Amino acid sequence: MAEQFHHGITTTESLSGRRPTRTVKSAILGLVGTAPDADNTKWPLDEPVHVQNATEAALLGASGTLANSFDGIFDQRNGLDVVVVRVAEGADIDATLSNVVGAAGPMTGVHALKAAQAHLGLTPRILCMPGFTSQRPGDAANPVVSEAISIAESMRAVIHADGPNTTRDAAVQYRGDFGSQRVMITDPHVKVFRGGQTIIEPASARVAGLMARTDHDAGFWHSPSNKVVNGITGIARPITFAINDPATEVGYLNENDITTIVRDDGFRLWGNRSTSDDPLWAFMSVRRTADLVYDSVEQATKWAIDKPFSAQLLIDIAGQVNAYLRYLKTIGAILGGVAWLDPALNTPDQLKDGKSFISFDLEPPAPNEHMRFIAYRNDGYYAELTEEAAAEIARQAA
Repeated sequence: MAEQFHHGITTTESLSGRRPTRTVKSAILGLVGTAPDADNTKWPLDEPVHVQNATEAALLGASGTLANSFDGIFDQRNGLDVVVVRVAEGADIDATLSNVVGAAGPMTGVHALKAAQAHLGLTPRILCMPGFTSQRPGDAANPVVSEAISIAESMRAVIHADGPNTTRDAAVQYRGDFGSQRVMITDPHVKVFRGGQTIIEPASARVAGLMARTDHDAGFWHSPSNKVVNGITGIARPITFAINDPATEVGYLNENDITTIVRDDGFRLWGNRSTSDDPLWAFMSVRRTADLVYDSVEQATKWAIDKPFSAQLLIDIAGQVNAYLRYLKTIGAILGGVAWLDPALNTPDQLKDGKSFISFDLEPPAPNEHMRFIAYRNDGYYAELTEEAAAEIARQAA
């Protein structure tokens, strides 16, 4: 810029310096289902709509799967952000499953959730499709869950799926269909009192709502396990449980990466694990914590894109990430983390090509899933007993 003559004072505002980093919103649900009686104008098919409370959801009508799903979600916490996609109800379950699966090109069915950011400015993080994830057509993997995995991967979201609700062995067979870090299975279904009678319905809407509630009440790094699921009156089939005995049906399900619900001071979700084929990402809360940190760092550093390279620019980016990681450690969201510049990656050729590399590490906290107490016998307490008795006898005899 050419120097301009000026007799006076000029102030130039520097644009360098670290920016604050805010964690992206984690408790946004993505819900797909049917509501044949809904108004097509307000609830267009295969388009994402934002719903925040039970009053809005009631306008969908009582038929189909969405009404009951919303009841389960808002039983956990009213005011949750839900991105809902209504699909057409088919002539039979196979036709409806096809509508829920949808297609990537026109962004129908579960694919419509990917349009939520463009339409609503919201990215669903917790996905569920109650009523359409428990089937295994022709003994094959559930097509809705299978289709939704790639969508969850692209959005860094997780999927709550329902098991078959028949036997524990069938649930384990169902779990074997998936090896994704982003799928959590709950089996069996739950009992709900509605319309003057007890009915059986999938648990996934309530589990998804519980995860969102946990994000609000405790933080996204907390597991929803061992927290009360609101609004249910029982479990669809009796399953054995003892907190100190792994040889129960609950222990068998959890060992096979299947979450369930136990009756212990209320009906509680019990289980932490996804269907991951990589033990490093076995815990769903660990997967979600890493996802949300990655998204938050990316969103908060957009300001640096297309800025001209300078030492200060790289210092500011790394400094911003380090400040955020320190904050996350302070609140307990991670155990630690640090950002740095690796000279081996940031070579002159890479920088000339407009590419920079800011490395960082972090470690999300695993849940305290297996707590062990080690108890010992100590006969020295008998000596204390004798001394105490002898002292009291002497005092009384004095």
